Amino acid sequence: MIQSAPDTKVPIARREPTPTTLHGTTLQDDYRWMRDKSSPEVTAYLEAENAYTLDAMASTAELQTRLYEEMLSHIKETDESVPYPDHGWFYSSRTVAGQQYPIHCRRRAVDGKFDDTQPEEVLLNVNLLAEGKPFMALGGMSISPDGYTLAYSTDETGFRQYTLHIRDLKTGHDLPDTAERVGSLAWAADSKTLFYTTEDETTKRQDRLFRHSLGNAASDDTLIYVEEDERFNLGIGRTRDRKFLLMEAGSHTTNEYRFLSATESEGEFQIIAPRIDDQEYYPEHRNGLFYIRTNDVGKNFRLVTAPAESPSREFWTEFLALDSEAPLEDFDLFHSFLVTSHRKLGLPVITVGMFAEDGQLANMRPIEFPEPTYSAGSHANREFETSAYRYSYTSLVSPASVYEYDVASGKSILLKQQEVPGSFDSARYASERVWIDAEDGVRVPVSLVYRRDSFQRDAKSPLYVYGYGSYGYPLPVGFSSTRLSLLDRGIVLAYAHIRGGGELGDAWHDAGKMAVKRTTFTDFIAAVEQLTAKGYGDPARVAIEGGSAGGLLMGAVVNLRADLFRVVLSHVPFVDVMNTMLDASLPLTVAEYEEWGNPNEEEAFHTMASYSPYDNLKAGDYPAMLVKTSLNDSQVMYWEPAKYVAKLRTLKRNDTPLLLHINMDAGHGGASGRYDYLKEIAFDYAFLLRQLEVEG
Repeated sequence: MIQSAPDTKVPIARREPTPTTLHGTTLQDDYRWMRDKSSPEVTAYLEAENAYTLDAMASTAELQTRLYEEMLSHIKETDESVPYPDHGWFYSSRTVAGQQYPIHCRRRAVDGKFDDTQPEEVLLNVNLLAEGKPFMALGGMSISPDGYTLAYSTDETGFRQYTLHIRDLKTGHDLPDTAERVGSLAWAADSKTLFYTTEDETTKRQDRLFRHSLGNAASDDTLIYVEEDERFNLGIGRTRDRKFLLMEAGSHTTNEYRFLSATESEGEFQIIAPRIDDQEYYPEHRNGLFYIRTNDVGKNFRLVTAPAESPSREFWTEFLALDSEAPLEDFDLFHSFLVTSHRKLGLPVITVGMFAEDGQLANMRPIEFPEPTYSAGSHANREFETSAYRYSYTSLVSPASVYEYDVASGKSILLKQQEVPGSFDSARYASERVWIDAEDGVRVPVSLVYRRDSFQRDAKSPLYVYGYGSYGYPLPVGFSSTRLSLLDRGIVLAYAHIRGGGELGDAWHDAGKMAVKRTTFTDFIAAVEQLTAKGYGDPARVAIEGGSAGGLLMGAVVNLRADLFRVVLSHVPFVDVMNTMLDASLPLTVAEYEEWGNPNEEEAFHTMASYSPYDNLKAGDYPAMLVKTSLNDSQVMYWEPAKYVAKLRTLKRNDTPLLLHINMDAGHGGASGRYDYLKEIAFDYAFLLRQLEVEG
């Protein structure tokens, strides 16, 4: 096992008590000084933590290399995505062995079909954009309707602050047109007018919509709309039939849309229906009607229609009724058919129906999926007039696949399944879906995967449990070639679909947020206890992992039941809940009131203070912990995990390792290059395997 760094001194952070008193309670923060990113003292402290961690992990160097090479052997390094049709072209991206980033390209369609003899046109080689830079990420990419101009945005730090670029695809050169802090992008029908949103410099909230004409300077762009409510972010998009531009102003619980004819770029956006608190709606357009998914009569959403000339609520007509047992998650609208995506008992259900002459649906057919737990959803479907629907499918044992469904025949054709080199055989692995009983008796689903020849229900296998449980986000159940390195060493992997997520719809989210956030944590604890009790894992060898809001989960469950866990991997963890949510100047804070609560309100303050990981640390024994963050994270600031580790070091009584690793050149998602990212995973797995005493 890794104990502690033998040669490097344990970093001890300076304590500078900074009290905050509110609602009769004083919160003490000894490490607030770490927020000064420009401070040499802060930099020195973070570098000392990195040195300490690297020293502690030095004995795993060979194992890290072995894991990296193993994971790399399961990746087809030179590969291409399935080309998808989009108005006269087929678009795809490809990777080349030895290169960190994808290359985006296209070929002309021939009679509407893909023809690989057509010359490839490279739209964007991200490797060239990344030259000389430690980080490179693409934000938006939008092709003009005529196909000859590309608007795209890039982030070179990881802070998710994107710069707009516009490329003339006839010459391959970028135009001088540019703008800063850009979010969403959408073209008008004239291919000369681009709409884009920008963020507030301090809060990073997308709050402004601009109209740009090709050839003009950003300073000449027209400000179209400003969103004043700090809970709301703006986004701009386009209907699939290309007839309308759609501008959304949305919070976590409420939204509204405005629309503009794509042929009237100088016109004014008209509202579909004014915002009403705790109501959401999502429009698409077909034949003069808006089809609108809405939760106006229930949390599971229904589908209504409204005339484009009078789309307000009083003209809404129900098209598909709310299903009390299967939330309507999304829909895809085409000229001749409609695809609905529901969730039933937490699993995706995709149904396709054709429009009859009277506009109603006929011949509604579900797409069948063969496995007990899986993920499935819409793929790239850019064309409105089509007879085929593309969807993606993956499971814990089946690599990602893209299918094309023929609407007339009801048959699916596999276009491509992710190739997994290195003698991978899916038959060696098994997946299950089980239900556990939460503290209050609610049944919670858990997805499991393990290697058939090494697993027995004897409670001797090491158990790894992953969780998230926030924002109504359904935890994906998909194939990961990197996690073969854990499965092949006999570890059972479990994914806990706890409340606060969206697996069972909005009600599942509501049952694990705000005043009842505690259920997220107790669900996870119950999952670990019952999985080990059922023989899925050794209770003395349990590893857990979560990131971001899942890092909050990690901190909270360790504070509640440190005895349950042997090792914890916590990525960019949201652990300093109170100090962050009391600072409205930070990115995301005000908008997040609808997820966590507003601590300026007394009841919410005490609820949040009762589980905030940083504020609830206490003296005692703790599991082995690897806490990871990035200096340029704009969502969970680096100082949250840094402060958490510094405080925990003053309270931890046992000698299990407590390591903090800071990527000094990245943001919330870690390294941007695919090879660099694999090395980060190898680092994590080496820590985990040593702590679980699993042979490397």
